[in-house]
Amino acid sequence: MPADPLQETLAAITPPDDAAIRDARDLQNRLTKPPGSLGVLEDVSVRLAGLAGQCPPPPPEPAAVAVFAADHGVHARGVSPWPQEVTAQMVANFLAGGAVVNAFAGQVGASVTVVDVGVAADLPAAPGLLDRKIARGTADLAAGPAMTPEQVRRAVATGVEVARALVADGARCLVTGDMGIANTTASAALIAAFTGRPAADVTGLGTGIDADTHARKVAIVAGALERLPAGADPLTVLAEVGGLEHAALAGYILGGAALRVPVLLDGVIAGAAALAAAALAPDAVAACVAGHRSAEPGHAAALAHLGVRPLVDLELRLGEGTGALLALPLVQAAVRVLHEVATFDAAGVADKREES
Repeated sequence: MPADPLQETLAAITPPDDAAIRDARDLQNRLTKPPGSLGVLEDVSVRLAGLAGQCPPPPPEPAAVAVFAADHGVHARGVSPWPQEVTAQMVANFLAGGAVVNAFAGQVGASVTVVDVGVAADLPAAPGLLDRKIARGTADLAAGPAMTPEQVRRAVATGVEVARALVADGARCLVTGDMGIANTTASAALIAAFTGRPAADVTGLGTGIDADTHARKVAIVAGALERLPAGADPLTVLAEVGGLEHAALAGYILGGAALRVPVLLDGVIAGAAALAAAALAPDAVAACVAGHRSAEPGHAAALAHLGVRPLVDLELRLGEGTGALLALPLVQAAVRVLHEVATFDAAGVADKREES
């Protein structure tokens, strides 16, 4: 890794290619179908052409999921009904192939890599596990900064490193995954900080909490936001109220954007991380495709702020990368159209617009 992977990565992120965007729109209009008839899929194909700087863009396959796992000190405040040990237990489940992300990844032929950036337990070495532990969970964001500035930078650099390694191994689509009990609390705080929305508007039920716990969760998020200095830079926001997996996911998104490889976003944790990535490099949004909209209210706020449209809305709230994987075939189909569908001229099909 270079001395400052973050600065090198930010410098490599450039705007979409306007000529490729124009070419993709023109090609879509010449294919043997009514213009615009593929709706949002046409927009996806055009955006990916702009990202790649060529039309048609490279097929976004094979895909690789990186599940960034970490624990959260705020768990001690009773914001989740699940014990913290579940984070490490679910990592073991991922590695054994027994989680929903494994089932969905198998369905679409994606690989799954688990990255320990902050699990509060010692994990035995295993195939598919990258040990990048920065701390045994964050500090309690309700009491003070969740991370030190050095921890945040290391976590972001880890995400960049993982993105680079997966692309070097042949991945042409990066899928975000996450695991961390209590991470929806940190997500809500990040989303509120980056969008300016009130804590009550973006704090949801997470893995399933009652009304009293939800009220406590909202109060914790609101209190943490009061501590943020006005005009805080993105890394400071991450350090104050984020998680190690959020910071690593932000780096993962930035790494994909720098390499001009599409990043398929999962749910609310990925949405919060994408807000941090976009605050660091606005052009990184060009690499982001929103796989789905989760049931968490903060996710809709994050997607609206980013200006990206989710492809699937099935009221999912699992995380792990599951919603993004369900949307992966849609993204691949959008690009396949540009590669395989004939134009009116090539197919010898009359274009009704020209006749009229």
